[in-house]
Amino acid sequence: MSIKMINIGFGNIVSANRIIAVISPESAPVKRIISEARDKGLLIDATYGRKTRAVIVTDSSHVILSAIQPETVANRFNPGTEEMEPQ
Repeated sequence: MSIKMINIGFGNIVSANRIIAVISPESAPVKRIISEARDKGLLIDATYGRKTRAVIVTDSSHVILSAIQPETVANRFNPGTEEMEPQ
């Protein structure tokens, strides 16, 4: 079994096998998920100070914030459909 890695922006990489969901951060329930993960020490901020555009939930209950669009992260699961990341 090979391990597939997904670039989530700024050189940060996550194991595709561990990702449960890639969601937009605007809704109140997602903001609550982020807040609870921060309180439990399970939040990983990979935005480098940029606006959070995608929230990645893993099977280990870690929540990862990314500065790239959820659609871009999803497209990176399928090689050849990758979009440019923001500079």
